[in-house]
Amino acid sequence: MAYKGRKAVDPHVVLAEVVNAKRITPNMVRVTLGGEEFARFTPTGYDQWFRLFLPRAGQDMLRLPTRASGLWYAEYLATPKPRRPWVRNYTVRSARPDLNEIDVDFVLHASPADPAADDAHGSGPGAGFAEAADRGMRVGVLDQGVTYNPRHAHDWTLLVADESGLPAVAGICESLPKDARGVAVVEVPTAGDRQEFRTPSGVELRWVVRSDADPHAVPGQAALTALRGLDLAGYGPEVYAFAIGESALATGARRHLVGERGVPKTHVDFVGYWRHGRSSPG
Repeated sequence: MAYKGRKAVDPHVVLAEVVNAKRITPNMVRVTLGGEEFARFTPTGYDQWFRLFLPRAGQDMLRLPTRASGLWYAEYLATPKPRRPWVRNYTVRSARPDLNEIDVDFVLHASPADPAADDAHGSGPGAGFAEAADRGMRVGVLDQGVTYNPRHAHDWTLLVADESGLPAVAGICESLPKDARGVAVVEVPTAGDRQEFRTPSGVELRWVVRSDADPHAVPGQAALTALRGLDLAGYGPEVYAFAIGESALATGARRHLVGERGVPKTHVDFVGYWRHGRSSPG
């Protein structure tokens, strides 16, 4: 992660349970989490992200950290590995504070057999949880804040993402002011993985379908190619750009905008959610 964005308002480790789970597109499952403890979770919109604590196979109970500050990780590491939960990062797709619920979208598709592999693309504990999610299953949630964080006056917004960043793009678009202007470039595996969500009338949503070009390409490369061919004239002189998804997409987008488009470094933020061919730590 390149920078920390805005911190969580009032973070707590909360125990949640699955309320519902459904496949919403060929490669995406939406899981609704809720429960009484979610009254302590403060929705902030945009790309609010959180730590998701999941039980490992064979564990008879979910052992959650009791600390919500940065000390939670030290407490987590002090727990013997067989008793630790899996920990992965996810984005709040939508929140219903009146019901103490949030929706979380999980990417599912071709995956290796390694259960510890990075599951931003359907190969690890998070994706396995989503596929098997059943009402009443328990998980832990720790709010971590928002990474979309413009810190300068700007005329328009540029968003670039692969499917792992789609929930964040949707949350950002639904949180932007009604008069916002800009463009969002989102790569998805197939045409069926496109989603409908609210965008300001001045924000153009451009879908890039990977299967139309090279279905075996590394996710994010088609979005990066689309960005390089994007005509940015007419949007305005000052942009805030936010690139998210596979690491090469995130860093490549920033490198292109700064090095070839002359966008100031401070006007481009990027977050590499995962790295192709590399697993997340257990």
